[in-house]
Order: sequence, then structure tokens, then C-alpha cells
Amino acid sequence: MKWYENRILSANQGKNPMVMKELNGGYAAFGDVQFLPGYCVLLPKREVGSLNELTNLERKAYLLDMAYLGDAILASAQASRVNYDILGNTDQYLHAHVFPRYHWEPEERRKMPVWLYDKESWINQENLYSEEKHGELRKKITHYLHENFQSI
Repeated sequence: MKWYENRILSANQGKNPMVMKELNGGYAAFGDVQFLPGYCVLLPKREVGSLNELTNLERKAYLLDMAYLGDAILASAQASRVNYDILGNTDQYLHAHVFPRYHWEPEERRKMPVWLYDKESWINQENLYSEEKHGELRKKITHYLHENFQSI
């Protein structure tokens, strides 16, 4: 099995190369697509279909981790704000998208959900994660998480 065929299992096994840090309720992972530099995903520690399947303690930890990941992106990227999405429509397992938003985005895009970007933004080879292009930002986010995250 390739790591991306089951991102949560591979994170639990320490084999998901996109994971930056294990947090209390999940794994902070750098996104595969970087047309908005610093895009990250929060994976839960166990495979569930939705937030509603977590216990109350797991929910609290997961949602707090989502905010911590947003803090790390804001501190590391030159983003103006962060958007948080938990959808589960395509990949039907719990995962939270944490998208930085930028002043340099076209005006019509800035006020709309990220999902309304054209399909090309999501599949363009130029936007795929590469260590050369995105490694420095990933290191900054990872460093922030390691320095500022409080384990409970």
C-alpha cells in the first residue's frame, strides 16, 4: 500500500511523508497542492467518517489542533487570514483543510471559497508540493508547531 492510499493509517505508522507533527487530536500535514502556499490538512488519529463520530474529548482536541495549525500558518506565511473546511464529500473520512488566504489573490477569488478556484489550480503540476518550491515554508510551519504547540 502506498502512503496516500490511506493517509491516516500511514500517519499512524509514521509513514506519511506529508506529516509535520503529531498533535493531541490529529496529525498536521502539509498539503499536496500548493496554489495557496502553506495549505495544510489535519488528519485525525483514527479513521472516522465525520467529526460526529469522535468522542467529545477527541472533538475538542481535534478542533483545537485545527486552530493551532491555523496559528502556525498565519505565523509562517504572509497570509491575511485562514479558511477552515471540513467537508468529506470526495474523501469520505474526517480531515480538515486549513487554507491560507492572501491579499495577492484576485479580488473575485478572495471573497469566495477556495473550492471555486478553477480545476487547473488543483491539478497543475506547477502547484504540486515540491521540496524545492515549498520546503522552506513547510519548515517554518513545522518549526512553529514544534515550538508553540502545547501537548495536554
